[in-house]
Amino acid sequence: MKRIVVFALLSAFAAESFAQNKKDTVLVVTRDTTEKDQKSITIKLGDQHKEDDSSEDEHKSKGKFSSQFIAARFDIGLSTYTDNGSFTLSPANSYLERETWKSSNFGFEFFQIGYRFSSYFKIYAGAGLDWNHMRLKNNITIQQEKPTLSYTSDAVDYKKNRFSSQYLRIPLSVQLRTKQDKNGDKLNFVFGPEIGFLLNGKVKQVSSENGKDKFKDDYNLNPFRYGAFARLGYGGTGVYVKYYANDVFADGQGPVDFKNLSFGLMFGF
Repeated sequence: MKRIVVFALLSAFAAESFAQNKKDTVLVVTRDTTEKDQKSITIKLGDQHKEDDSSEDEHKSKGKFSSQFIAARFDIGLSTYTDNGSFTLSPANSYLERETWKSSNFGFEFFQIGYRFSSYFKIYAGAGLDWNHMRLKNNITIQQEKPTLSYTSDAVDYKKNRFSSQYLRIPLSVQLRTKQDKNGDKLNFVFGPEIGFLLNGKVKQVSSENGKDKFKDDYNLNPFRYGAFARLGYGGTGVYVKYYANDVFADGQGPVDFKNLSFGLMFGF
């Protein structure tokens, strides 16, 4: 419940900050170059989208390079898994059965570098953080520092049994967008590949018997992941889907052909 409230607050904050152009307040650190090889480094407090649009109007026929530290592309959604292409787990992997509506994905980006070819087309790379929370149904504990994914069955009734991973995400985005409408908003479509590097794994348990417990380990999670994503939105809000083509767990250390799919709402194009 606590996490749902936090997500709701983040959603409200993101929607307020990114979806309403007149009220956007973000800190942007930018380094730009143009065809004339002029360089500038600026720190701005204001609407990043409006700055970008006004610059494009001045240089309609010119490309523009930019690099920015900025909070953007907040993802809040569900995280699910496929087992040999099926959303139903095999008996051998049934210990990883999860509560669908409580298994979530959250992430955001804090840096991007790219080149805008025109008002309607841009390519950029980014860096951000991404969390997947698998809410386990069974009363088990995933074991630390084991050569393969292992667990114990516990005589404890867990109110919460969450198995999480945190990755550094690095997407390469192709952005297509329309002209501004009468409200000054645009339709955005963004897609591309994404890679990720494992930062940590975590188990969080809550029970009447043991109270709150937290354990950190790599939990045999894949240290490197790769996949693809797509985003579609209007103004500052939209929807996203992310699919990772390699296994959730490292080779030979966990279920084979066990893959992650996430989807949900996003804020801040």
